[in-house]
Amino acid sequence: MLDLDAIRALPKVALHDHLDGGVRPQTLLDIAAEVDRSLPATSAPELADWFFEAADSGSLVRYLETFDHTIAVMQRPADLQRIAREFVEDQAADGVVYAEARWAPEQHVAGGMTLEEAVGAVRDGLREGMTRCEAAGTPIIARQIISAMRQNDRGLEIAELAVAEREALVGGFDIAGPEDGFPPSRLADAFRWLARHNLPCTIHAGEAAGVESIWEAVQMMGADRIGHGVRIVEDLVGGEVVPGSLAAYLRDRRITLEVCPTSNLQTGIAGTYVEHPFGLLDRLGFAVTVSCDNRLMSRTSLSQEFAHLVEAFGYGVADLHRFTDTALDATFLDRPERERLRALVAAAYSAAQQAPARR
Repeated sequence: MLDLDAIRALPKVALHDHLDGGVRPQTLLDIAAEVDRSLPATSAPELADWFFEAADSGSLVRYLETFDHTIAVMQRPADLQRIAREFVEDQAADGVVYAEARWAPEQHVAGGMTLEEAVGAVRDGLREGMTRCEAAGTPIIARQIISAMRQNDRGLEIAELAVAEREALVGGFDIAGPEDGFPPSRLADAFRWLARHNLPCTIHAGEAAGVESIWEAVQMMGADRIGHGVRIVEDLVGGEVVPGSLAAYLRDRRITLEVCPTSNLQTGIAGTYVEHPFGLLDRLGFAVTVSCDNRLMSRTSLSQEFAHLVEAFGYGVADLHRFTDTALDATFLDRPERERLRALVAAAYSAAQQAPARR
């Protein structure tokens, strides 16, 4: 069976990773001291423990409350830039070759930044991170995904921002926040704007809310990908896909599901990795990919997420390559860049398959 070190050495693609959910604990402490923000712990290890325990409650509402602390230290351009740079460095250190940092600019203007300044700060951090990683011999491509908070009424404004700032390494658009009670259709004008200006989108759906939220995201809003989406299993009959169902539509059109196993366990989607819908969805032919969601709150990395699935479902190198290739298909990258990455990834996995098994 693949061990964590072997998995870390493999190239990976991170599609669903929140910028404010992956802040380094020491960075939190550093910035909090400067802005006079009280935190629930005074050392990096203790703070990491607190975030994991607070998020590991089985409640999406309490899970989202942990972001009050991280967002509070992301209100100045220099701090946003630092956190974006560290996002890239941490991903590269885990073997990630392409990462999308999703975040909601509207949550980062309390200190006086404009939306445009906030997007520019993240752009600068991503660029700095990519430059440093290239120099260190761990090249990585990073993009930002601009999110609107679905409980607010700024969807169109944020969609316009994402389109206007496309050159600031903006790969696409997302809506985040509490799903239940805030369906994608509330932001229909935003998605019409995106379609008019050819900016791709992914939508959080099928986590806290069920099949109806996935249907709206895909059939009404035109989502290219679904963030989480695992509750599509509620549309199965006897564990199988029924022709003409939404599940069949997603599977047959290869609409990508950005699955975040550990996060799903924390919010009550499943009790164990073995019980997680990932294995079933994969067996049925859905376009499943693997992501972390929030590395700080879930105390995880993409390599660890793969390791959990390897242990739960017996996956090997070929399976991890398959999931990574599916993720590459779904990236919001220009096709030539995506195909260049695909060749590099394929070569690395081929070499790993030919290497002697590690024990």
